[in-house]
Amino acid sequence: MDKKPHFAVVLSGCGRADGSEIHEAVFALLCIENMGCTYQCFAPNIKQTSVINHLNNEPMNETRNVLIEAARIARGNILDLKEFNVDDFDGIIFPGGLGAVTNWCDFAQKGVECTVNTSIRSVIRQCYDKGLVIGAMCIAPAMVAMVLADKKIHFTLGAGGAMAEKLENLGVVHEEVGVTEVCIDRKNRICTTPAYMLATNMTDVCQGAQNLVGAMCQLIEA
Repeated sequence: MDKKPHFAVVLSGCGRADGSEIHEAVFALLCIENMGCTYQCFAPNIKQTSVINHLNNEPMNETRNVLIEAARIARGNILDLKEFNVDDFDGIIFPGGLGAVTNWCDFAQKGVECTVNTSIRSVIRQCYDKGLVIGAMCIAPAMVAMVLADKKIHFTLGAGGAMAEKLENLGVVHEEVGVTEVCIDRKNRICTTPAYMLATNMTDVCQGAQNLVGAMCQLIEA
C-alpha cells in the first residue's frame, strides 16, 4: 500500500483491574508509532462496571465513565466508539485489562454465557466483514473469540486451561504460544498475543506488542 497503516485502538478504561491495562495500551500505541503508522483511540461512552482501588485491589464506592477514564491513556485524543468509521482504518487493536471482560462484556461474571456490549460487537463484526486486521492482547482475545465464534477463528490467551477449553466449545481454536509470540490467523486476519496473561515484566509485554503490530502490518500490506 502507498501509505502506512492507520490503526484504531479501543480502550476499556484506565487500569488493569477495572479498565485497559496501561502498559499494554501504551506499548501498543508506541509500537504503532515506531513502525511509522498512525492511530486513533476510541472507547465506548458507558459506565464502568466497577471501580477498583489499584493500591489494595479493593472495590471503591464510585461511579466512573469508560470513555473519560480511557482519555487518561490517550492524553485526551480519543473519540466515542460511536464515531468509529470502518472505512477510515486498516487495523484495530484491543488491549487487555479486566475492563475488556467487565466493561466491554460480562465475561468475567458469566463466562461464555456473557453478553457483549452492542457497540463493541458491532465494531468487531464491521471490521471482520470489511477485512480489517483485528489484533487483541491479554484477555481481550476471549471477547473477540466470542463475537466471532461463528467464524471458527484461531486465537490465543497464551496457555490453555479451563477458560480456553470453554471458549473452544463455541467452535473457536485456541493455540498455545510463548509470552512474546503472536497467534496469527491469516484466513480470518486476526492476531493475538498473551501479554500479561503470561508476562511478568514490561519488557516481554512491549516485545509482544511489537510482534503483534508487526504481524498486523504484514497482513495489512500483503
